[in-house]
Amino acid sequence: MIEGGCLCGAVRYAIAGALADIQVCHCRSCQKAQGTAFATNIPVARDCFEWRRGQAQIRDYESSPGKHRLFCGRCGSPLISRRDDAPDAVRVRAGTLDAPVHARIASQAFVAETPCWWPPSADVVCFDGARSETGG
Repeated sequence: MIEGGCLCGAVRYAIAGALADIQVCHCRSCQKAQGTAFATNIPVARDCFEWRRGQAQIRDYESSPGKHRLFCGRCGSPLISRRDDAPDAVRVRAGTLDAPVHARIASQAFVAETPCWWPPSADVVCFDGARSETGG
């Protein structure tokens, strides 16, 4: 079991099974939501993800039609995102995991929107826009 949670500890979650590789997103929406140059996302099957504590603290913001960003209402930590058109998956924010994981960055999306002060890594697959369905 892999565990994680928010900064203040009010919200806790657990993931069963191995983690997929990290997907980095540099879109302006992720930059605004994370307060930095990118979001680090780990796709997880919904049936492998479980809220353990603090569900009453979770806030859901629909940042674009069908795209929900869930965060702690007490400390503001971004926890997961989910899409209405993909109910069987969530995207866990890698920085909220309790312990370091042995995952690598698999791809970077929206590199065309990366701030000039944080250039994307050239040693992973990059997409100017959304990650290709065939690209990892």
